[in-house]
Amino acid sequence: MWKFGRSNNTENSETVTDSSIDESNENSLAKRIAFVVLLLIFCGYLLGIYWSIEPDIFQVEDQNAYRTSGQDKQLIVGYTTVATTEKIAKTLLEKNGGYLSNDVTPPSIFLDNIPSWEFGALVQVRDIASSLRNDMSRSQSQSLENDDLKEAEPLLNNDHAAWIWPAAEGRYSKAIEKLSAFREKLSESEQPKVQFYARADNLNAWLELVNKRLGGLSQRLSASVGQDRINTDLSGDSAASQSTNAPSHLMVKTPWMEIDDTFYEARGACWALIHLLKAIQIDFAPVLEKKNANASLAQVIRELEATQETMWSPIVLNGGGFGIVANHSLVMASYISRANAGLIDLRELLTKG
Repeated sequence: MWKFGRSNNTENSETVTDSSIDESNENSLAKRIAFVVLLLIFCGYLLGIYWSIEPDIFQVEDQNAYRTSGQDKQLIVGYTTVATTEKIAKTLLEKNGGYLSNDVTPPSIFLDNIPSWEFGALVQVRDIASSLRNDMSRSQSQSLENDDLKEAEPLLNNDHAAWIWPAAEGRYSKAIEKLSAFREKLSESEQPKVQFYARADNLNAWLELVNKRLGGLSQRLSASVGQDRINTDLSGDSAASQSTNAPSHLMVKTPWMEIDDTFYEARGACWALIHLLKAIQIDFAPVLEKKNANASLAQVIRELEATQETMWSPIVLNGGGFGIVANHSLVMASYISRANAGLIDLRELLTKG
């Protein structure tokens, strides 16, 4: 009996020991899984920070090309503008993390600042592509449009967030190829029908688009604190009318969740414009010199460069206009408004004889 009791106790002891081992193994497995999950989250966080680093300003002068005639070198008109447009579009696809606006997997899906930055730059690429197709590559309003640019513009206007066929990156890559084909033909003497016309009216047409873009961004940034605005939609024309009635006063305020998106969209747009205006400075140099407009354009570029200063705050602050907390949106709006005012003065110079 003593032996039987001892055997029973031994079996119970072994059962308890096995149960403890199982529980210990389960706890160990749970800890490992938790550690792996936390490690993945941490790595994803670091990767998200790396992918959110905005591209640096590149040297537009590196995009210049010259045609050699004997011992003389002549700048190929339009080459720098088209090459700069390509470079901006390529940067959107080749920067840290590539093109993120249409990513649907972690950590990209949790990032919104850099996709907003991409969209701001993309809009400027679309506008210059439209101007290239409709103005700068055509000598007159009745002239035929360039075949390469005719294909490039609609490709760039593909949905920026499309991730299934046709994906945005694929369309933009094809557009870059078409821009490259147009640029190469500009340098070929045997392609006399492919031209870039650096005229004041062509430049003015594109600057008008830029004016509207910057004006819209400035208004959206200023609305971060909310504004009671007087409706001026029909001002200046007593016979003007609109589709539906609108109140005489409008309360405009950017939603809290969209403040940082608007801020980074503006930074992306200004980043692209800095390069495009520097390219215009090169290709339209004789026009700007004749209109005595170089100083005005240089001041616009300087104001836009101020928008690219390092963002030291981890978040976009939205303090009151004269509050104790900074309002980054209003600071950005100030620079953009000054740049926009400079563009208005530049356009007036271009329209004068």
